[in-house]
Amino acid sequence: MSMRINSIRQAGGVNSIDNFARSWQRAAGFFEIAPVRRSFASYEDEDEISRSRRDEEASPVSQRSLIREQLEREGRPYDSEVGEMIDDGYSEAAGPADHPSAKKTMPSADLFPHIGSPFAGSYGTSYGTLGSRANEASMRHAAQLWREQQETGRQGFDKEREPLLVKAVEQEDGKVVNVVVGQSTLPQTVFNSVNVLIGVGILSLPLGIQYAGWLIGMGFLLFSAVTTSYTARLLAKCLDVDGSLVTFADLAYVSFGPRARIATSILFSIELVGACVALVILFADSLNALIPGWDLLTWKIICGLVLTPLGFVPLRFLSFTSVLGILCTFGIVLMVFVDGFIKPHTPGSLREPAATYLFPQKWSTLPMSFGLLMAPWGGHSVFPNIYKDMRHPHKYNRGVKTTFIFTYLLDLSMAVAGLLMFGDLVLDEVTSNILMTKGYPQALSICIVLCIAIIPITKAPLNSRPIVSTIEILAGLDARAMASSSGLAGMSGFARGSLKVAIRLLVTILYVIIAIVCPSFDRVMALMGNAACFTVCIILPCSFYLKIFGAEISLKERILNWFLIISCSILATIGTVWAFLPNSAIDNM
Repeated sequence: MSMRINSIRQAGGVNSIDNFARSWQRAAGFFEIAPVRRSFASYEDEDEISRSRRDEEASPVSQRSLIREQLEREGRPYDSEVGEMIDDGYSEAAGPADHPSAKKTMPSADLFPHIGSPFAGSYGTSYGTLGSRANEASMRHAAQLWREQQETGRQGFDKEREPLLVKAVEQEDGKVVNVVVGQSTLPQTVFNSVNVLIGVGILSLPLGIQYAGWLIGMGFLLFSAVTTSYTARLLAKCLDVDGSLVTFADLAYVSFGPRARIATSILFSIELVGACVALVILFADSLNALIPGWDLLTWKIICGLVLTPLGFVPLRFLSFTSVLGILCTFGIVLMVFVDGFIKPHTPGSLREPAATYLFPQKWSTLPMSFGLLMAPWGGHSVFPNIYKDMRHPHKYNRGVKTTFIFTYLLDLSMAVAGLLMFGDLVLDEVTSNILMTKGYPQALSICIVLCIAIIPITKAPLNSRPIVSTIEILAGLDARAMASSSGLAGMSGFARGSLKVAIRLLVTILYVIIAIVCPSFDRVMALMGNAACFTVCIILPCSFYLKIFGAEISLKERILNWFLIISCSILATIGTVWAFLPNSAIDNM
């Protein structure tokens, strides 16, 4: 039986179930505030490398990676045999998938002189690619980033994360450089991207359309999808300027310095905390609607008790079980449509739609809709990791297009169905409407609640892990940070373990407390959309692009990016203020 199960897991080669799980584990491995790199592993399978080269050579020139296109425009020599620029020492990270022959080795500046970055040779030499695009301040930040990566890389492995594979490539002049090897295929990349974008924010989209009216609401939902798809591509272009840029925080650091990295990480933390709080609220609201007798406070405490032991589960298991979360989200959308077609009369029927409006009934609710309609697109903090892990980076644009079209159609379906079913009666969670309305099959209602209960159990612990890891690194409890932490010198292993347990408990308690103090699901989602998603998904990627490429950007594209930065900053500011206003103040406007 074990052999049969293992054969099923391995079926499909590079697109096997096991490889999909490893790919999502790498994508889910967020990076913390502290500049800590993942472990490295050397790759020595020449047959796989040769196959990867043949795949790259067979692809049309128009579909090659962005860095190759840029090099060809500038007239710089490029070696198609090894996918490398000869003069500048840059190698494209396109290579084989995870392989048993990959050997784990301790990263060091001596063993991997260029994996830290071609930045290592960017100062006083002709090596490195960032120097031709960024100003001196960005180059100094890049050098500092490389040194920190080398120093922290020697302190130990993060055993929970999949190591980055690297391979040695020899240039024509005999120099050997080590480059990161992407491991995820296009289907795995699309799956990871969809898994990032599809979340509980989809449940508040009907309310967002109701606040804005059909015309403005549908227009802004399309605008958010098109704009975030565009900025996801901008992130790839920025990452392509140098092989050492791996994360969103790296781009912030190189563009605007160390304070920008900290500010960006704080935004990530706010986004993750908000997501976990929303999951606790959703869990309590849904179970309270199906099982009366206990109040919301009790259900939120129960949710905290359920999440507590899951905070100690290894990341490799959390990243695998999180797939259940996306399946449950699809299941909820399907069951909402089924309920809508089963019920013959309003409210809650698609056969007899409720009254809706082309424009907002109260214009004072319009700013609230911006955050609700923007919240489902908050995945840009992970897209750099997903892109750098691609086996064939030149297929990234195709993957982004597929991901955003699929996600937009799913979000659009839920928004339209929920609003047609309930109209002005729609709640902040459309599933609460279904659970509180009579005339639906009880079995479907139970299935909806079960799916809603599974989503926090699978998503919240995974979202909590970056926050916990960041706190452990800053406190010197992480294995990679112990070497530089003098405050915990001499502390026993039991004491360190007790502190780690306390951190995980306190983080879960924090979610429950915030969910009790801020019990409104739509306010939490609006705050996430306005304060975090506008900034991370639109404002910052456009700013990185303008900063790194500078005068190389055409006037038309420069105007477009500045328009997005200014307009989205205004919308985010107004929406954030509205998210804190009481309902009575909004109604009286």
